[in-house]
Amino acid sequence: MRAVVKIGGAQLGEAQARARLAQAVASAQERGHEVILVHGGGDQIRALTPRLGLTDRYHEGLRITDAATAEVALMVLGGQVNRWLVHALQGAGIDAVGITGADGDSFRARPLQNAGVDLGFVGEVSAVDARLIEALLDTGVVPVIATVAPLDPAIAGDASQFYNINADHAAGPLARAFAAEALLFLTDVPGVLDGDGTLIPRLTPSRCHELRQAGVIRGGMIPKVEAAFAALAAHPRATVKIAPAAVDGAIDNALLSTTGTTFVCDR
Repeated sequence: MRAVVKIGGAQLGEAQARARLAQAVASAQERGHEVILVHGGGDQIRALTPRLGLTDRYHEGLRITDAATAEVALMVLGGQVNRWLVHALQGAGIDAVGITGADGDSFRARPLQNAGVDLGFVGEVSAVDARLIEALLDTGVVPVIATVAPLDPAIAGDASQFYNINADHAAGPLARAFAAEALLFLTDVPGVLDGDGTLIPRLTPSRCHELRQAGVIRGGMIPKVEAAFAALAAHPRATVKIAPAAVDGAIDNALLSTTGTTFVCDR
């Protein structure tokens, strides 16, 4: 099975957590799975911006990104966090290569439109070229993808500008383009929880809408569920889940039917 695994910066800040993830990738590879890692780094960006005199602002879980913050996102995501994760994988005996959208022209960005709110240099995936990823997978190398990408040249604007793409939003289009059979969002919660804090094993769009209206699904969980349903719409046969990251063998564990929240269509 080919799996795109999205991991957030909150799960990558400690060396021990990165080592646990690396072992999870090794275990998945031993079971014959191809793994593509897509990572965020919001916590690491938040840690750096005040030191640079910048202020964090958000809208529905998305970072509003001015030009200076876009530079920080490129440094942190394409640099620090990506290097940390590649190093952890190599330490576990896994060949890994870190890339951004610019590497191999693997993916490009267009500005994300959001209900009249100017998000600045926040983007979404506009085009994907899977050749580099396929070449890496063919040689047993794990691609580690930082979700920053240059502006699509088909769109008017500064072609040198990199856009910050929310990793949850990027994971779906990338999973589709890479023909992944599973998209796993590994996070710091066991899955999507209802108002009583109980795990929802299977979540439909209509139930999700109810939970959003009630304020149960909010903040950073919003882009996760949106990305999950977008991926499901494009790949109805794919396994799309939110599952816990802080467990041994997190990838194998997420593929179990008893773990996390699986996204399904309304009947």
